[in-house]
Amino acid sequence: MTKSTWHVDTAHSTVGFSVKHMMISNVKGTFNEFQGTVEADPEDLTGASIDFTIDANSIDTRKADRDNHLRSADFFDVEKYPHLSFKATKIEKTSKDTYDLTGDFTIRDTTKPVTFNVTYEGMAKDPMSGDQAAGFTGNTKINRRDFGLTWNAALETGGVVVSDEVKINIEIQLRK
Repeated sequence: MTKSTWHVDTAHSTVGFSVKHMMISNVKGTFNEFQGTVEADPEDLTGASIDFTIDANSIDTRKADRDNHLRSADFFDVEKYPHLSFKATKIEKTSKDTYDLTGDFTIRDTTKPVTFNVTYEGMAKDPMSGDQAAGFTGNTKINRRDFGLTWNAALETGGVVVSDEVKINIEIQLRK
């Protein structure tokens, strides 16, 4: 297949994360609004151009008070920094259907290299629209402090309310 332009189908994609809460459990959430463009042969991502933008205000952990705190200056400061972004800089094929996808990840105007482990899940023709679709899953871990997300509170039993490590999981469907 030749290189062509694909767009993220947000109705069939998820950008999720999880973070340890009070050292004893994981809180999971999603960002509900995002967009992305991929210029590639989806069966061979090497040499692809990938740009992804997330609306920070669309954070959703299923608890309004927590979401509002995450939108505040303590965390994402969505008034000042409304978007998170990712732009691929290097893509290495690690097996038949897997890649190390490295790129510049920006949160709160801080940009750091991040590598996602990505799996190509396959391609299919949508029977409803006739569109060609390709699926990918990916995951990585970041240290939120590296991006200026430093708010925390100590627990009387030791430890902190929010861990520094954040796991990011994506499930992406692209449409030609």
